[in-house]
This record gives sequence, C-alpha cells and structure tokens, in this order.
Amino acid sequence: MRPPKSATFRERYPTFLQRPTCPPPSLRPSRSPKLLTNHAPLPFSFTTIDPQRAIGYLQIDCACARFKVSDRCKPNYGACVAGRRSVPIELLDVAGLVPGAHQGQGLGNKFLDDLRHADALIHVVDASGTVDAEGKETRGYDPSVDIAWLRSEVVAWILGNLLQKWGSLRRRHVAVKATAAETLQLQFSGYGSTMAIVNRTLDRVALKEPLEEWSDATIERVVNAFIDEKFPTVIALNKIDHPDADKNIAKIAKMQDPASIVLCSAVSEIFLRKMAKQKYIKYVEGSEFVDTREDLIEQGDPDGGGLRELDDKNRNRIENLKDMVLYRFGSTGVVQVLSKAAELLGLVPVFPVRNVSTFTTGANDTKHVFKDCVLVRKGSTVGDVARKIMGDAPIAYVEGVGNMRVSEDDLVTVGKHDVLSFKVGRA
Repeated sequence: MRPPKSATFRERYPTFLQRPTCPPPSLRPSRSPKLLTNHAPLPFSFTTIDPQRAIGYLQIDCACARFKVSDRCKPNYGACVAGRRSVPIELLDVAGLVPGAHQGQGLGNKFLDDLRHADALIHVVDASGTVDAEGKETRGYDPSVDIAWLRSEVVAWILGNLLQKWGSLRRRHVAVKATAAETLQLQFSGYGSTMAIVNRTLDRVALKEPLEEWSDATIERVVNAFIDEKFPTVIALNKIDHPDADKNIAKIAKMQDPASIVLCSAVSEIFLRKMAKQKYIKYVEGSEFVDTREDLIEQGDPDGGGLRELDDKNRNRIENLKDMVLYRFGSTGVVQVLSKAAELLGLVPVFPVRNVSTFTTGANDTKHVFKDCVLVRKGSTVGDVARKIMGDAPIAYVEGVGNMRVSEDDLVTVGKHDVLSFKVGRA
C-alpha cells in the first residue's frame, strides 16, 4: 500500500515552531516540502532516512498594526508587511511509512520516533485520486484510504506499546494508589506528553470505572483520545483543481471533521510564487489577488508596477488558475495549512519588548518595534510566557501596555497581555 503523506508541527523559540513534513517512498516526485516552502520537488524516486530541513512561514496578525507602527516593524525572524507577520518555522522531511510501520517494517520506527516530538500533524492527501495504492498512475483511487491508514498505524503503535506494559502498569497503579492521569503520564511521557494533555484526554473519554478495571476496548478509546489531544491533525487536500477532486473531497468531508480540512493546490502556489519572484505578477501569498502588468496599468499605474510582460502561455495559465482555484476557493490554500495547524493547537502570538511604551526591544535600537514574537498555547499565563522566554532568570515584575503591572497568573490572549516586558531582578 502506498504510504500517505503527513507532516508534524512543533513549538520552538526562537524558531517558534518545528513542523516536519514526511513524504513516503514513492514512484513520483515529492511536493510535500514544496507545498509549504520554496524548495523544489525532488525529480527522482527516494526514501528519506535522515530528516531534511527547510523553512516555512506561519502568517499572523502582528501587534504593530494594532498600535499603528507598522512602518517601524522589523522582526528578527521572518518578515512583516503592512501588519501581516510571517513567523518562520522549521520543516523536517522525515522517513516515510510502509505498511506495518508500527511493527518496525521499513523505516516505520524512524518515522514514529520523529512523530513523537510533534505537537500536531499535517497530513497532505492527493485529493485527485490519480495514484493508486501501489504508487501507480490511475483514475478513481479513493484517497480517504490513506487518511484511515495513517491513523491506524499511529493508533497501533501507541496501543501496542501500552498493552504490552499494561499488566505491570496496572499493578503499580494499584500498589502506589496513583491517579489515572499519573499512571498514563508515566507511559505517555515518551511521546512528549504532559499532565495537561493526559488530563484533557481523560476529560474526552469521561470514564467512570477505575483504571485497573479498564478493558482492552476502553484502553483503545483512551489511546484514540490521546492521539486527538497530542497530535491534532490538519488534513491538507491537495490537487483541488483536478476534475476528480470534488467527489473525493465531498466523501472525506463526511468522514472527517470539516474544521480540520484545508483545500489546497500546491502546484498553483508554486507557480504564483515563481512568477512573482521573477517580477511577472504581483501576488500576496494566501490571498486570491493576482495582478499582471496589464491589470496595474488599467488601475492607473502607467509603469504597471514595474512588472514584466507576460507571454500568451503564462497569461492564459494565470487566467485559468484564477478561475479554477483563486476565485473558486479564495486562495491556493497553502498559507492556510499552517494557519489551520496553529488554530488547532490554539497558538497565541506574544510580543516581548523592553519598553511597553515604544515597543522597542533593545537599548541600542530605539527605532524598530516588535522585533520578537513567541507562540504559546491557549490557556498559557503570563508566568508561563516568562519561563518560556526568560528561563530561570528571576522576574521582579511584568509590565503590559500602558506600563501597567501584570500578574503572572493572568491569561495571555490575542489583544490582552500579549505585549509584555519582563523586568529581571528580585521582587
């Protein structure tokens, strides 16, 4: 069976997020890294062994627009254009799956080991159904099979490990009079879990019976709930402009949570970025707007924005792309893939500054604002942010907008307690 494509996504500072992409061994070139970066697809069959790194960008609303200082915003990482900030994330192209990966087949153990460090998955699915289970060109293949198969491998991996140790875990649980959360965290910590994740898992299943009485079916329910919490998954349905994509998208939308699905056309995004880079068009990534030299002249710019003249072939391709993708779906969907992953994770951008009146970050730079940005989980407190950024440095107090002191217990949300200055010292 052809391994599905997937990706993982992880917080980190100052890179902020780490999100490995994991294309499978295949007979066709991989477009998974290309989908979210500017790297070219590989022109040969391959099997990834060691992770390959690339950089993608998560787009967020920058605080500079809120405070009307966009003209002075200069991030240390990424970029900010008119209040729309691109936060760099690290992408890893990791070892692909084969059937039986959870049993160690192929590079399954390597893939699953990389997976455990992730905070979320982005599963890139060929919505056209033009490649069958053997990786051969075809028509009518059901891509929903790939989604179910990847999920089943992850479930089998975690469930198998848990059941193998369940007897000893249950005996220890009873002997030390532990809570269910404490016992599960003992096992799930190897997957990068936290007590908060385990508690949310137990809230999902709402079990009444004590852990020592759980059946195998109950344990499987817990594992599925844990995967939902630990690895929230975006399903990126690619090749949406293909004639066969509509029926496959409709079927998948009935089987999966529509809130987790993003429709995208990687080849369209690649083409538009290439043409924009070569100064043939004006294109804002993530939008439906594409302007050619002729468009800008018609809008009153006699120089056409300094753009180059398009030949008939590329002009027709751009017009078709507008009709088939941009006007129909609102964008190519590629930028929205990372945004959806951040949404599922509940990430909140926080802007640490030295001076909350001028929004500058250094004594030697009093001109540029909001140079740093860190992403934290929804529900994080000011104290959580302080520890994430400042580490073990003692914090005397924290200031927010207006030089108002902020409690470390206050929650961080978009627009409230998201611009902070940490004053080092003893309180």
